[in-house]
Amino acid sequence: MSMKVATRQVDGVMVLDLSGRITLGEGSVTLRDAIHDVMAKGSKKILLNLGNISYIDSSGIGELVSAFTSVKNAGGDLKLLNLTKKVHDLLQITKLYTVFDIWDSETSAISAFK
Repeated sequence: MSMKVATRQVDGVMVLDLSGRITLGEGSVTLRDAIHDVMAKGSKKILLNLGNISYIDSSGIGELVSAFTSVKNAGGDLKLLNLTKKVHDLLQITKLYTVFDIWDSETSAISAFK
């Protein structure tokens, strides 16, 4: 199953609803393209909703870090929303849990951008 991205804007924040798998190849390229597209349109506040991500591999983790770095370097902010247990555990193991700004509530995450 390939990764799908749906974008929507909520109070000036671009929310990317991701579903499927973020893996080497198509999944990580899809994520990278989606991030670049919203940044090219001038969005600096990006919220990645990972609630429907069924699997993420090391390449997918690398892509999340790359997206985070790209957005930060452009003066923006990237937050993660609705981590599944698998993704949560993976970020804990890799110590990246402390790097990302992670939220369980979309309303709270949107408010945190202000």
